[in-house]
Amino acid sequence: MKQQSRRSFINSMATISALTIFTPFETLMAAERNKVKITDIKTMVFKVRPGGRNYCLVKVETDSGLSGIAEAYGSPGLGIVQAIHGLKELYIGKDPLQINRLYTGEGSFSRLQYSDDSAHSQFRAVNGIDNALWDLAGKILDVPTYSLLGGKFRDKVRMYDHHTPSDYSDKIACRDWAQAAKERANGITCHKLGVPRLKESEDFGYDTSYRNLSSKGLRKLIEGYENVRDAIGWDHDLMIGCHWEFNMTTAIQVAKGLEAIKPLFLEDPLPVAYNVGWNRLTNESPVPICTGENWWNQADALPFIESSAIDIVHLDLRNSGFTESKKIAESADLHFLQMANHNTGSVLNGMASINWASTVRDYLACETVYFEGDSDDDVILHDGLLCKNGYVEVPNKPGLGIELNPDYLKSHLEPGEVWWG
Repeated sequence: MKQQSRRSFINSMATISALTIFTPFETLMAAERNKVKITDIKTMVFKVRPGGRNYCLVKVETDSGLSGIAEAYGSPGLGIVQAIHGLKELYIGKDPLQINRLYTGEGSFSRLQYSDDSAHSQFRAVNGIDNALWDLAGKILDVPTYSLLGGKFRDKVRMYDHHTPSDYSDKIACRDWAQAAKERANGITCHKLGVPRLKESEDFGYDTSYRNLSSKGLRKLIEGYENVRDAIGWDHDLMIGCHWEFNMTTAIQVAKGLEAIKPLFLEDPLPVAYNVGWNRLTNESPVPICTGENWWNQADALPFIESSAIDIVHLDLRNSGFTESKKIAESADLHFLQMANHNTGSVLNGMASINWASTVRDYLACETVYFEGDSDDDVILHDGLLCKNGYVEVPNKPGLGIELNPDYLKSHLEPGEVWWG
């Protein structure tokens, strides 16, 4: 009975949270309702580095002259541009401040079919537009987007990167990496490591199915991580990203082997979908277990959160969007779970993630593959370093508080793309 009462209490609190989550937004919106209409939705694809990822920007235009901008999931996101343009007629003529209605749809044939988990291929388009609407809402109401989400808990957000040694097994290479990491201009002190594998010629237990490690492979992997910890010391934090590549036995072995180096989390050790195996792993692991970047909405997250199958919720705004991500964060908060952000997007998506992250109480860190103080940061206009001492300040301007850099983007557009300004 006690367990049932506790569950009823949590469900009641979740319902209250869902009803009140956007109260600041609803209050501010009341005076502006139906004054502005959406006139167009545009896309623009660019690439930062030759041979690298491409990035899809989405822009929601209105008859007020104001527009909202965000990043949808580009490479690898086949069809994202076509999906956005295939949906845009559902938005034309609508009030952009009615975000919940636009997200769930109107009438018997609407976008509801795309946001209720029945058409996965549309989610990245839906949530790219959703993020642009939150930027636009802040601009219309002349407040930062974080204010519409209930306000911020922090003025700056910690970042983590992918800066890794060239050879985990080589102690000299690890020391060189550690020295370079400590000297980087952005000051990031949190680093995610991958899972280096032995070659088939080095390991008689090599398995081409790629979901288990031999005894030798496991020992070499853990020794490599220990080399990294010895080289970097304890002033820097480490994370391990697995890309869903292990079976249950190997995931547990890896987790137990990592105890001595105390990573902040072991990310995505099992395949994406929920099953009770996640509970077993988390119960047996001495290090925090993390997942969530592939979730589209709250329905994907709840089995993990409510059954305590993970320790850290790791969302990507390009997949789950501001609307669903905030709901997931409220559910995680009720279960005392930390949040973090997956983000392999450009600096623009990084800044959107930082805006969102500021509104989450128990927030750990935001991933970045940029913010290095070089020209890649110039996707947006800025003065000086964006990332200082490992943190990025939360913009206080209306909307997401960022502005695209026309000169940079015009020179980095993919073939056939046109600057939309």
